[in-house]
Amino acid sequence: MSTPLAERIRPHSLQEYVSQQHLIGPNGALSSQIASGVISSMIFWGPPGTGKTTLANIIAKDSDRPFYTLSAIDSGVAAVREVIEKAKKSDDLFSTKNPILFIDEIHRFSKSQQDSLLGAVEKGWITLIGATTENPSFEVIPALLSRCQVYVLKAFGKDDLEILLERAIKTDSILAKKEIALKETEALLRLSGGDARKLLNMLELVVLSENTNKVEVTNEMVSAKIQKNTVLYDKTGEQHYDIVSAFIKSIRGSDPNAAVYWLARMIEGGEDVKFIARRLVIAASEDIGMANPTALVLANTTFQAVTTIGYPEARIILSQCAVYLATSPKSNSSYKAIKEAQQLVRQTGDLSVPLSIRNAPTKLMKELGYGASYQYAHDFEGNFVPHEFLPEEITGTSFYDPGKNPREENLKKYLASLWKDKYNY
Repeated sequence: MSTPLAERIRPHSLQEYVSQQHLIGPNGALSSQIASGVISSMIFWGPPGTGKTTLANIIAKDSDRPFYTLSAIDSGVAAVREVIEKAKKSDDLFSTKNPILFIDEIHRFSKSQQDSLLGAVEKGWITLIGATTENPSFEVIPALLSRCQVYVLKAFGKDDLEILLERAIKTDSILAKKEIALKETEALLRLSGGDARKLLNMLELVVLSENTNKVEVTNEMVSAKIQKNTVLYDKTGEQHYDIVSAFIKSIRGSDPNAAVYWLARMIEGGEDVKFIARRLVIAASEDIGMANPTALVLANTTFQAVTTIGYPEARIILSQCAVYLATSPKSNSSYKAIKEAQQLVRQTGDLSVPLSIRNAPTKLMKELGYGASYQYAHDFEGNFVPHEFLPEEITGTSFYDPGKNPREENLKKYLASLWKDKYNY
């Protein structure tokens, strides 16, 4: 069986590596490490097909280190320990260049598997490079995470993907035998979703399905052939970003029927229950928020419950939560508030905290006016007294704009009664 196109033209040097310039460009976060050969343990976090494995291979090659690789899907603690023992023996020969252990899909490692790596990383027997499509803050144990730098790999952009297509046509030993014209690339780029591996394998499928040496690639041709072979691109969960997007948008759009359908698609595809539950927690705050704060409580409880229970019963809890969120009133007011506040902080920098609300733990601070004129709200009727809590330069700035739903309409009236015209409530 022929090696897939994406594997045949995998880059073997940084010069051949496309994209991720924020990591390996002239001022990239990894450039100095690679140039010096002093490599720290790290985790690559990014969508499928963004070059995580390729970059790990290049780092090992350029730094002239022994390279061991494990997949979290089929490697247990015993396999990890076996590799570590090999690495320790190699370490006698490579005392200044300890071996690199690359673990693909490290988010699938259990706590005990991750624990088995700690000593080797800490003692320098190995330099760990992990690859994950999931947020390592959730999936990697804190002790291991604290010993690694996390680098985010971005989905490939249009220009990068087109470079890969042209390179494949010109340099691949099989495709170069055909006369291929890329008349249109929009369908290939759209269906790839920024996944370089998926893009190249789709190109190969389309080209080799034509029984002629002269092939003109068009959007219509790609759509027809790829749609008929969707199953080929669903085996490794490469659609899961599209499906979870449909799931969240269905909840946001208050359609419980669509939400349950996309939930079923994820469940039948074997999606991780924690991945689904985390998205529900985010949706509860981002899309429902102040319109129904109980949604966040239920979503968080759902996360805890399904983490403990697992499949198949977890599907019932996930369904209840999805239906609850989809049928809840919607508001993104708190989400917008923090976005606008962060934007203003970036624009205005470190504005001084008003003296009246500064902490005054020492006599000198009190003499300097720290905490002076502050009035304790609970000493006043209604537990409120007007005061200035924002820096002088941005006084009166409003970030929170209550949404148009019953609960926040009442909040708006309450805030208006407190602050009068100050925040235009």
